[in-house]
Amino acid sequence: MSSLPSPSPEARTHSDQLCSLIHLEIERHGGWIPFSRFMEMALYSPGMGYYSASTRKFGAAGDFVTAPEISSLFGRALARQLIQIMAHSTPHIIELGAGSGKLAVDILRELERQDNLPERYDILEVSADLRDRQRVLLQTHLPHLLDRVHWLDAMPDSISGVLIANEVLDALPVDLVLWTDAQPLERGVASAEKGFSWQERLPESSTLSEITRKINMPEGSLSEVSLAVRGLISSLSERLHQGVLLFIDYGFGASEYYHPQRIQGTLMCHYRHHAHGDPFFLPGLQDITSHVDFTAVAETAIDSGLILYGYTTQAHFLINVGITDLLAEVDPKNSRDYLPLSAQLQTLTSPAEMGELFKFIAVGKGVDVHLCGFSSGDKSRTL
Repeated sequence: MSSLPSPSPEARTHSDQLCSLIHLEIERHGGWIPFSRFMEMALYSPGMGYYSASTRKFGAAGDFVTAPEISSLFGRALARQLIQIMAHSTPHIIELGAGSGKLAVDILRELERQDNLPERYDILEVSADLRDRQRVLLQTHLPHLLDRVHWLDAMPDSISGVLIANEVLDALPVDLVLWTDAQPLERGVASAEKGFSWQERLPESSTLSEITRKINMPEGSLSEVSLAVRGLISSLSERLHQGVLLFIDYGFGASEYYHPQRIQGTLMCHYRHHAHGDPFFLPGLQDITSHVDFTAVAETAIDSGLILYGYTTQAHFLINVGITDLLAEVDPKNSRDYLPLSAQLQTLTSPAEMGELFKFIAVGKGVDVHLCGFSSGDKSRTL
């Protein structure tokens, strides 16, 4: 795509090598693979996928900016909710996909300030490169707390306390579905002379077929269904002994996700702070994401025996837990510190920025308290 920045020769070679692996995978499967498999390989192939390779992903030098990178206020405010959950379960935090490690630093720093440190802070991170960066950041900023932080190779068999996942669900593979006049078809990937091409077939998965038959979309509509999100929620629910699973991501409830006017779905790619819609562009060098169907998250958790504790916008959640109180700790006359924090707060909570699109959803069991992050503005009824 001519409008996007050109990669270095080394980066292009990296992408070409990953493309060769994907072409081999397509050949091994008779000339076609589900898009979810393409997305999985593009993002997670060991040493080659976007999240597995040593490329800069977060912040101004990367491809996108997450809330923890925008402001320490995000992690500090979130810590207030974690204190309440740990007080009614176990002083243990697990973070899925910790990115640069910035959120862990901000949370632990605030929990230490509040004298509510967890006994353990575990990080499950699939990228060896990101693990190294997380360890360096924590060593730099909180060396005295590093003995509380542990990196996991796999999800523990039993979870107690609180598990947080910030912008994890949106990066899980999705299947693409095209609604036709006869029946929904699965859009998969085939090899082409100059890369890859789209090709539709009847859904390979009976589960995918069953889900799509229940979704009423106009003929010609294209959208996503994430079996991977459902699988992760189900697996975590089975492991949860007592506590809360807290997910933060951008997305909608099913009625808005599969709205008749949203006929092109939500699939989006991010490359050097440029958003575009071509997942075949430089595989391995760009992020591929999809908005989250929060109804699927809630229903899967409930079907697995969990309780829905709350669902709300990022703006409501952060205000409920007292993010404005954190800003008020800084003297407005100290413009050097106050003005940047005020601007960051605006970015995190404004409906025109991250405040409305991003949502918080909490599911769990054995926590007999109304979570403070959902004390007002709870949108659970919309799911």
